[in-house]
Amino acid sequence: MHRQGKVWREHALRVISDTGEALVTACAPGTQVRWADLYAKARHAGDDPVVRQTAIDALAMGRWDLADAVWQDTVLLLWTPPSAWFSINAFYLPDGIGGQRLRNWYVNFERPTTRTAAGYDTFDLAVDLVITPDLTDWRWKDEDEYAHLRHLGVITATEHRAVESARAQALTMLTDRTGPFATAEAWATWRWSPDWALPEL
Repeated sequence: MHRQGKVWREHALRVISDTGEALVTACAPGTQVRWADLYAKARHAGDDPVVRQTAIDALAMGRWDLADAVWQDTVLLLWTPPSAWFSINAFYLPDGIGGQRLRNWYVNFERPTTRTAAGYDTFDLAVDLVITPDLTDWRWKDEDEYAHLRHLGVITATEHRAVESARAQALTMLTDRTGPFATAEAWATWRWSPDWALPEL
């Protein structure tokens, strides 16, 4: 949800567990999503930087329409702790023998979740931390977009301070092997059940 109350993206998810530590949700290819039309265009254009820039500018102006789409390519498992400015995600690819393998971990920095009757609201804050499956290497992603969103005022100074703190917190969790990183082997072998229906909006 954009702070103006306008929906930037909707994503159907299956609840895997919901505890005081974290809400864990998942989806598989074919799951229903709706996202900003310009963002959808950027994905179809292979994340063309010009198209992505146009989508960011539209976000800053609050001018976009939602486009229907489906989640593609990966199985996604999300670990979202309450009040945190990030979620920790695991992306899985088909392994070629009917199963799946962990492609990478991904820390998505976002506004803390707010529970609603339909699920929960949050908002992606652009910058991400991409981590190898074995947790031995990591890199920051989309820092240029994050800086541009700050320049446009989409990300406020208060939010920036919260993100900086969250970045340090996420790196500490990775180093100390806490949160889902404490059970990384179990996460690596987690599987989307073929008996589960695809989540729908």
